[in-house]
Amino acid sequence: MNHFQTEHKASNMSEPSPAFDPYAHIGIAKNPDGSITRDPTRFPYASAAPDPSPQNAVVSKDITVNHSNSTWMRLYVPTSKLNDSVSKLPLVVYYHGGGFVICSVDFKPFHDFCNLMARELNAVVASPSYRLAPEHRLPAAYDDGADALTFIGNSGDEWITSHADLSRTFLAGTSAGGNLAYNAGLRSSAVAGDLTPLRIRGLILHHPFYGGEERCESEIRHADDRVFPPSAGDVCWELCLPVGANRDHVYSNPTVGDGPEQMEMIGRLGWKVMMSGGGVDPMIDRQRDVAKLMKEKGVDVVERFTDGDVHGAELGDPAKSMTLFASIRSLIYS
Repeated sequence: MNHFQTEHKASNMSEPSPAFDPYAHIGIAKNPDGSITRDPTRFPYASAAPDPSPQNAVVSKDITVNHSNSTWMRLYVPTSKLNDSVSKLPLVVYYHGGGFVICSVDFKPFHDFCNLMARELNAVVASPSYRLAPEHRLPAAYDDGADALTFIGNSGDEWITSHADLSRTFLAGTSAGGNLAYNAGLRSSAVAGDLTPLRIRGLILHHPFYGGEERCESEIRHADDRVFPPSAGDVCWELCLPVGANRDHVYSNPTVGDGPEQMEMIGRLGWKVMMSGGGVDPMIDRQRDVAKLMKEKGVDVVERFTDGDVHGAELGDPAKSMTLFASIRSLIYS
């Protein structure tokens, strides 16, 4: 049973305490000066596995992206492709979740998810790190996400040059990573314009992290959710949005401001978008609203909403992951 399922199961046994602390729920402590301290023992970590073996269906390794920002990425390649530099594989750039405040590329559920993704999609997967808030508020993570794409396009790394078809690149992410994939894609296209040889073909938004000042119906309905309750989301937005911004900033609520214009740009670029959500995720209504507006703005959207699934349900649940990857595979190879 994964971390998300464990917490969700607890919600069925008891209602949250009136003294529910969203900071403790996230695994952080707020200091008097406004900084935070993260619990380093909250999640298990996994090392890269660069050595091919019959038991190892996917190899992985870590490479530095930007020394000055201390950003890096973990690359995953199916072991069977290591000796094949002729037929190249699609590239999936996957950004991890954590409310822009916690977690890392090497957090074990994200590592295992990427490992399985590379195997099941028969793809090269690159999982870039990004600077966390509140030390580095948005748009720092978006800048790092776009920086990683420029790095990949210019990289002389052997795994990338030999095995990745950069003309078939898909940006993906879970929770905050889904939000980041969307915004990094927009940033790269608007600022860099031509990313050749890298070409973005689509976005895979897995349970993307959205917010807004006024509670939507699903947030009211699942106010006591034990996985990612709206109050915990509020804390993350408070820590990661630009100082003085509220949750109706376009970073958290892509239906406001110039968000609709950005969606029109995605439509013009011809990107396919998969919007994947869980039926008991407090953010499900926001995800549906974003998908609906994207369609109205001319974006080719595939909706994948599953009944009864909590936020991030597929992380750590191989059976659910396999079903998700089957849907992603049909998108990538269509």
